[in-house]
Amino acid sequence: MVLASAEKVVLGSIAFAIFWVLAIFPAVPFLPIGRTAGSLLGAMLMVLFRVITPEQAYAAIDLPILGLLFGTMVVSVYLERADLFKYLGILLSWKSMGAKDLLCRICIISAISSAFFTNDTSCVVLTEFVLKIAKQNNIPPHPFLLALASSANIGSAATPIGNPQNLVIAIQSSISFGEFLLGILPAMILGVLVNAVILLSMFWKLLSIEKDEENGLTVMISEEDATSHRFSPATMLHATSLNSQELNSVTENTNGRSSPNLNGNSAHAETLGNQINLGESEMREASTGVVVESTRNSSASKEVGVGDNFPQTREENFPSRRSTRSGLNERIEMMNSPEVTIPVQLSVEEKESLTKRRKKLLWKTCVYLVTVGMLIAFLKGLNMSWTALTAALTLVVLDFKDARQCLEKVSYSLLVFFCGMFITVDGFNRTGIPSTLWNLMEPHARINHVSGIVVLAIVILVLSNIASNVPTVLLLGARVAASAAAISPGEEKKAWFILAWVSTVAGNLSLLGSAANLIVCEQARNSQVFGYTLSFWRHLKFGVPSTLIVTAIGLALIRG
Repeated sequence: MVLASAEKVVLGSIAFAIFWVLAIFPAVPFLPIGRTAGSLLGAMLMVLFRVITPEQAYAAIDLPILGLLFGTMVVSVYLERADLFKYLGILLSWKSMGAKDLLCRICIISAISSAFFTNDTSCVVLTEFVLKIAKQNNIPPHPFLLALASSANIGSAATPIGNPQNLVIAIQSSISFGEFLLGILPAMILGVLVNAVILLSMFWKLLSIEKDEENGLTVMISEEDATSHRFSPATMLHATSLNSQELNSVTENTNGRSSPNLNGNSAHAETLGNQINLGESEMREASTGVVVESTRNSSASKEVGVGDNFPQTREENFPSRRSTRSGLNERIEMMNSPEVTIPVQLSVEEKESLTKRRKKLLWKTCVYLVTVGMLIAFLKGLNMSWTALTAALTLVVLDFKDARQCLEKVSYSLLVFFCGMFITVDGFNRTGIPSTLWNLMEPHARINHVSGIVVLAIVILVLSNIASNVPTVLLLGARVAASAAAISPGEEKKAWFILAWVSTVAGNLSLLGSAANLIVCEQARNSQVFGYTLSFWRHLKFGVPSTLIVTAIGLALIRG
């Protein structure tokens, strides 16, 4: 494609530059309107500057990509409600063997969850767990945060639904979910392992600090899960506290009714109070119908020598005391009788709780089954956009309630950002600048030679950090594929895999390289658990060697 008119080239470049600045630096002092508004501004300028027509702008919006993105976000919302990510967080601390073991677990769990539930979602929900791990081990959290963000980026490269740029590649290339997975999975697995080794080597001394034994990591995570999950011991403790309160009220009523039999004798009242206190545990057992005769015996055995002011004498000399004891035993027998109301009330509560637990378990099972069904449909080669939408609407129906709260959690600003970006990038393509630059690079970037793969990887790596990975894919995707298709059909598929792998791993180079990095940074900075600021240079020290090594290893494993 030749260059357009000078007017279109200049105005289109200005519109794209405004979009780029606001996408990379959303809070610039002269126009702090954010990424979403920046993409819409770039799209509007492309139309106002007559670089593209309004009809061309609407046609540039890729609805299948938006549908797939929306569907996967809705499914992720319901998976979060079904406590999937909570269980993943608990896995981080289950039978942990130290900080190094935890770092490796973070790398693996982050990579796997990102491959199937997008890297942004994984980073949002797992950052809090990572910060708690760092706080519990008294270790600066940046090794764990780097492990979370970098592994999320690497793991998301394995599937079409792992990140937004892969969504674009899968739709434009028509590569099936299974082919995509098999093409990049070996590179992803080895890349995650190498990335973990790099982290361990860089932070070995820091991770060697022994954690405080009194505050074990497993205890902390388990307690959090217990207080927030229906199947936890916290529910049992709550029921126990209610039981003891009811029994205390019964004890107070018993004391109040027995006091007239003491004829105002304060010593006898004190004695009776001691007897009731001593028999508290027996009364609890009696309330559940467990102890009948043994309660009576234990209460009688504790009768002798209870009062400090009375000698140990025969019961015949204390008729009022004997009557008090018999009255207490009568009340214990009343609690053992089937007519008592407390066990009936607890039984109803237990039945209601059990019903709610079963319904919750059934609903969670349905969510997991629908998600697995969606993944199977992807592997079968069904249309990914409509499959994701079908899974999302199925979960909405199965939830059987107003879906507004769940749908409000969908990132509509991201969908709007994509719409503006599609229009802006399409307008920039129509200026002819990307095609002219690619024509200069294409002879040196043919993927049938090692040198060509290296040149192509460098171009993708640089553009992904300058223009962000999704615009890079939109700008280069069709051109790289066409160049590879001229060699062979197998090389075309390999070119798409290389584009997906390099553009995704390139996000680890710097803090601004991917949205996942920024999410982890912002979550850590604003956390109430362990506020921490991950600096640009601290990330860069790890990002540069990790990105270069992992990218090179992946390129050696990718095949068409």
